[in-house]
Amino acid sequence: MKQFITKLYVLGLFITMSMTAFAQAKVSGTITDSDTNEPLIGATVVVQGTTNGTVTSLDGTFNLKVDNGKCNLVFSYIGYVDQEKSINVNGDENIGTISLKSDAVGLNEVQVLASVVTDRSTPVSISTLPAEVITEKLGSQEYPELLKTTPSIYTSKEGGGFGDATVYVRGFDSNNVGVLINGVPVNDMESGRVYWSNWAGLSDVTRTMQVQRGLGASKLGLSSVGGTINILTKSTDAKKGGVIKSYVGNNGYRKQLLSFSTGMSENGWALSFLGSHTYGDGYVMGTNFDAWSYFVNIAKRFNDEHTLAFTIVGAPQWHNQRGTKLTIETYKHNKYGKRYNSNYGIRQGQPYGGGYGYNYYHKPQAQLNHYWTINDNTNLTTSVYASMGTGGGRRVAGSLSRTGDGLLDFDSAIEANQESVVDGSQTIVGNSVNNHQWYGLLSTWIKDVNTFKYTLGLDARYYNGEHYREIDDLLGGEFYLDDNFITRDANEKLVEGDKYSYHNDGNVLYTGLFGQVEYIQSKFTSFLSAALSRKSYRRVDYYQYMPGNQKSEWKDFLPWNVKAGVSYKLTENHSIYANGGYIKRTPYFSNVFLNYTNEINDDVKYEQIITSELGYIFTSTKFNAKVSLYRTNWRDKGLMINYSLEVADPENPTETIFEDRTANIAGLNQLHQGVEFEGTYKPNSRMTLKGMLSFGDYIYQDDVNFALYDGQDLVAQKNAYIKDVHVGNSAQTTGSVSLDYKIMEGLKLGVDYVYYGKHYADFDPENRSALTDSGVDAWELPEVGLVDLNFNYKFTIGGIKATLYGNVNNVFNTEYISKAEDGANHDDLTSEVYFGFGTTWSGGLKINF
Repeated sequence: MKQFITKLYVLGLFITMSMTAFAQAKVSGTITDSDTNEPLIGATVVVQGTTNGTVTSLDGTFNLKVDNGKCNLVFSYIGYVDQEKSINVNGDENIGTISLKSDAVGLNEVQVLASVVTDRSTPVSISTLPAEVITEKLGSQEYPELLKTTPSIYTSKEGGGFGDATVYVRGFDSNNVGVLINGVPVNDMESGRVYWSNWAGLSDVTRTMQVQRGLGASKLGLSSVGGTINILTKSTDAKKGGVIKSYVGNNGYRKQLLSFSTGMSENGWALSFLGSHTYGDGYVMGTNFDAWSYFVNIAKRFNDEHTLAFTIVGAPQWHNQRGTKLTIETYKHNKYGKRYNSNYGIRQGQPYGGGYGYNYYHKPQAQLNHYWTINDNTNLTTSVYASMGTGGGRRVAGSLSRTGDGLLDFDSAIEANQESVVDGSQTIVGNSVNNHQWYGLLSTWIKDVNTFKYTLGLDARYYNGEHYREIDDLLGGEFYLDDNFITRDANEKLVEGDKYSYHNDGNVLYTGLFGQVEYIQSKFTSFLSAALSRKSYRRVDYYQYMPGNQKSEWKDFLPWNVKAGVSYKLTENHSIYANGGYIKRTPYFSNVFLNYTNEINDDVKYEQIITSELGYIFTSTKFNAKVSLYRTNWRDKGLMINYSLEVADPENPTETIFEDRTANIAGLNQLHQGVEFEGTYKPNSRMTLKGMLSFGDYIYQDDVNFALYDGQDLVAQKNAYIKDVHVGNSAQTTGSVSLDYKIMEGLKLGVDYVYYGKHYADFDPENRSALTDSGVDAWELPEVGLVDLNFNYKFTIGGIKATLYGNVNNVFNTEYISKAEDGANHDDLTSEVYFGFGTTWSGGLKINF
């Protein structure tokens, strides 16, 4: 009996020891960015050599069950260097904060240059898209469409050509939204526009895209009435490796990509490269395209204080496009339906884009950045940059007939030109060329003193834009006559490569100083910033003026702005913020010079923007939410419009013809106000649910009087009845719900629903000059809801990591109108529209090496 009890005791002790040996404990902690101390949401924690792992919650925290004893934990996040930590587990343990370092050299300095801010401490409305989201959601969509699930943003593909998409922030177009690439402004220095086709390859090299709605944190003199879009490209990778990608999609879409990096060598040198090729037929008829992109970064780290980095990024492309809206009835009665494109035709059996039907451009941007860590509290980041843009869009001089299918008939024009031996080609194809040379210097000095941060900066730019039309194709004729050039004989026979119609340059000089002081405490932060600049315009016209008299005088402006904001952390979970600002902005180039002449508009006004915002932020482990109220008053907006003027026919004085003219409209006042909500719910490590809802009200506040000019001569004074008419081209009510779910190890599925409502047609104020237009709103487009799907599956083959991607956009093939131009009766019958895309798809494979 005693022997039996002894054995039983030994067995019980063995079982207890075994249970203790295999007992599990909970390891917890927080993963943050080592530079900003911001929590990293969705960072991975894995027990090395196993599939046991988890991801961080919305506050960067994690909880992972592990066996008692010694184990190695691996912490990883896309864009950061993996970190390992060996721990000896003996019961539940909090291992504190794990700070991951960026895998890119100089990233923090570029973020400073670009005014990229953190969500929890900066009193402005921001949304940030990391590289992982861009890779998973984009597919074959246009680059700006990545932003469609963020509040108060409307994107569309416009006519549907590659790279022709537009983005509106709080009702403001790209002219009034500052866009920065690695801190360098890319808005056109004359018009403020951003042509996304010039940057269509950016999606391949983007590391982070941040949208700052409203006031924004940028300290530069930007066109940021509606907000600022900061794009950070990849920089010098700190680790060695590369990627190969291959994608296919609807309508012949194909894409190949290669990237690699040497990593940082022992002597401080590193090289990163990326190249891609994208081509296809296009969803809309006659919108085939061919686009390349490249990115090169070379860095040299001399020591802990000094690093030099050279970056060049570019995206040469050509694409056929659709540049003309049509009535709904026109689409319905054409055999191509909503894909119909009236801007292309057939030439000798092949598709050929007509006027506004073809675009080509290459706009490389090169930067040399110097990062200087003066001491622990002081940094100086300086960037010297240059951009040499070349390209243009197709235009047709003369008239073209159409085939029975409604396509442009180039073959008929060729036959007619071949018969016109004496007078030369009556119809030609040309290019509206817009080249530019742009040089700049950006320098930002930052010093931390106790709870204060001081920022001073310099922003200097020189820009020369060349504008002319160039004969590209005589369409079977021998020459072309253009009797409008004052500097040459009207009977001079022009051939391919000669300039015609117009030829002028726009010169812009800009020098800006900015300063900011921030007060930063654990619960309270505030900032006050101001910027003063000098912007000068000069116009050079080689077409309408004789040599010696071709340059206008310089027209100087002194725009300035002041901004301020505060945020206060009420509790660990609740924060509030407020900001406000006043911007005195230089009018655009086209409003300074009358009707495309060197005549300076003496009545031109500064544009004024007064903006304010109030916000609330809630943060917790599983749920985050932001609510903001905003009001932006844009006063004395300038606008140049096109109109037709009835004049006597020079060849038959008893008859009249219509010629294109322009008008400068000044004194437009707009009010943009609304409320925004966005939230994220992450109940567990597998599921993330996001949603947003924004209600806006964007209207014109007053009727205006404007002048019509014929050259420098005043033709007429007119009224534009636009009071209380809604601003067009942007949905004023938007909403979205996004679900991302990890189905199994490596397999992730995403579903996005996007809603657009209260969307009005754009309009030309000159067309609302009849008293009957008073009090009548523009046509409101039908509301629409769209569903997108995406998935990715990560796996390993022979030690090589790979990922499969798939995207389906507009899953249910919903028919909707994406853009409209208001018609004479302000209704669906007279308005001209673009239809949005139906169902599209793409899929691809990425291999890491």
